[in-house]
Amino acid sequence: MNGKAVKPIPEGMRSVTPHLICAGAARAIEFYKSAFGAEELSRAPGPDGRLMHAALRIGDSVIFLTDEFPEQNCLGPVAAANSPVAIHLYVTDVDAVFAQAQKAGASVLMPVADMFWGDRYGMLKDPFGHRWSLATHQREVTPQELQEAVRKMRPDCR
Repeated sequence: MNGKAVKPIPEGMRSVTPHLICAGAARAIEFYKSAFGAEELSRAPGPDGRLMHAALRIGDSVIFLTDEFPEQNCLGPVAAANSPVAIHLYVTDVDAVFAQAQKAGASVLMPVADMFWGDRYGMLKDPFGHRWSLATHQREVTPQELQEAVRKMRPDCR
């Protein structure tokens, strides 16, 4: 070591970092660049050409990617038949980014609409099986307003 103190959380990283498994991680990187304006930070291919690790920045956050490694039970959502996880992405113009992601190949799960919790929000599935919720925060909602909106939507919830 060079005697320099190492930060426990590397510079530019957040405490939680999504790590996506993709069948075709190199293609996924190009999709995320096109769909969400991602910037590629690093790429580490293995000896067989599959990506062992890659890092992308989207907005102020980093995501990691790796190729599938079925021999290690490392499967993406398509091979695993689904993913219970959605990656939430706040953007300044949800309609524009949603349309850009569709043009890049994402499919619509839920069209963009104004939501009772104060966001303009929609949901997509990328070509690699990962679900993305996109939103632009439009207004502040008090806890009481949120509870009332939920009651109106679901009278059986108290």
